[in-house]
This record gives sequence, structure tokens and C-alpha cells, in this order.
Amino acid sequence: MPSSVWQGFISFGLVSIPVKLYAAARDNRISLHQLHSECHTRLRQPLFCPTHDRIVERSEVVKGYEYEKGKYVLIDPEDLKKIQPESARTMEILSFADATEVDPIAFDASYYIVPDSEGRKAYALLVKTMEDTNRVGVAKITMHQREYTVFLRPYRNGLALHTMYYADEIREAPGFGDVENMKLAPQEIKLAEQLVSNLSEKFDLRKYHDEYQDRLKDLIEARRKGREIAAVPEQHRAPVIDIMSALKKSLAASGAAEQPAARPGPSRVTPPVARRRATRRKAG
Repeated sequence: MPSSVWQGFISFGLVSIPVKLYAAARDNRISLHQLHSECHTRLRQPLFCPTHDRIVERSEVVKGYEYEKGKYVLIDPEDLKKIQPESARTMEILSFADATEVDPIAFDASYYIVPDSEGRKAYALLVKTMEDTNRVGVAKITMHQREYTVFLRPYRNGLALHTMYYADEIREAPGFGDVENMKLAPQEIKLAEQLVSNLSEKFDLRKYHDEYQDRLKDLIEARRKGREIAAVPEQHRAPVIDIMSALKKSLAASGAAEQPAARPGPSRVTPPVARRRATRRKAG
């Protein structure tokens, strides 16, 4: 069973959901190690050979695959060139797909594709066509000693490339998606939709940054200057038991008043003329 890489809560408003994070995909690539050409010992960084107890020159470095602990098959650079497929030189678009059919879980690394001067018009044509048809291109490219299947998609008047995980690299996680038989009350769904709507805004990537890295820089600077740094207050969360109560409090805190469950019926106030007639009938 795979182990989780993170454990905590997803929260929106006052609703807290305890979760675990599992890697959805992992690459299965073969890694070649740097070895000392004289003794075939794996080098440590910076290019230190523990067998000879010295730093080795770049000219003394060869690559090898560890097939058994401490045993390597040596790989000649010329042999690597011989097995390079056509995708090492040409990124051919094999097909186009509707952008809505591509599951982001398959995305790995992202790159910008920038045309040379003589290819700018054809590049612009491809971008325009893919934008108008809402298509992404599926292609192959070989780099870093691996052939990737990649997605090309229009992005900010250009093309972005995303390497993708293969189907056999997409993992399973225990209990993932097992919520089909969970009964949800209509009022719970309605309040949750109101809260999501109230917390919705236009997405702006510039708004988000790595707060941990910012605080790590502050910590390093504080230590250099001999200062202490204040701890971030810890928020104690627990699984929500009464979801309705948490949703109502969240809506109130976010300034969104709960909408009435149903529209009021027609007024039953008796008009003045009708009241006078009723009074005469009773008096008679």
C-alpha cells in the first residue's frame, strides 16, 4: 500500500475535511549514474571518487546503469546517440484532441515553446487555429534520455508544452473516489453551493506565492543577525460533525445571508372593502 506524502485538512469557510495526500503519478524512467572511468565507482558530488579518494576530471566521467548493487553496465555516449528516435530532432504533432478531454492529472513539467524568426508566421497560424478550435496537440519529444508524450496548448498568445505521465505511471490510492453511497441532504448541497459561490473570484496566478519559502528566508536572515523569529500561530482543526451548522456559520462569516428556502405565498391580508362587507353580514 502506498504511503501518504502529506496529512492535514481541506477547509472552506468553517468546514474542515481531514485528508491524506498520495502521489497520483510517478515517473518510471531509467537513471544513469556518473562513474569514475578507472574503477567504475559511482561518483559523489562534486565528482568525488571514494575509491581513489580524490576529485576526478570531467574527462574521467562515464555513465552506467546499476543493474545490481554496486554493479554497472557502462553506457557509451555514442551508443546513446545511435538509439535516439526521430523525436530527438523533430517534435511531430501526432494528433489533436479537444482540450476538455485532457485530464490535468497527466501533466508533469511545463515549458514555453518559442519560435525562431523564420518560423514566426507558421507558429502564429498554429496558435490561432488551436485557439479557435479549442484543441491541444499531442506530440512526442526526446530529451534528457527519455521520450515524452507531450501536450501543446495555446497560452498567452503562444504555445505551452506539458510533458505527461503515461498510463502506467498514474497511481491508485486507498479509498480514493469511494463516496458514491454517501447521502447528502438537499439543504446541505444548497448551502455548500452558496458558500462556494461567495468564495469564488477571478483567478489570478500572481496572487499566490510560496509563503513557506518567504518565511524560510526571514528565518535565515534572522539567524544571521542573531534574532528570534515569531512562530506562526497554529490553527487547531477537527473533522466537522454538524455540517449544516458549519455551513450556516461560514455563510454568516463571509457576509452571505442564507437565501430563503421558498418564496412567500400570496398575501392573505383582507382588502378594506371586503372587511366592511364581512362586518355588515355579521351585524345583520
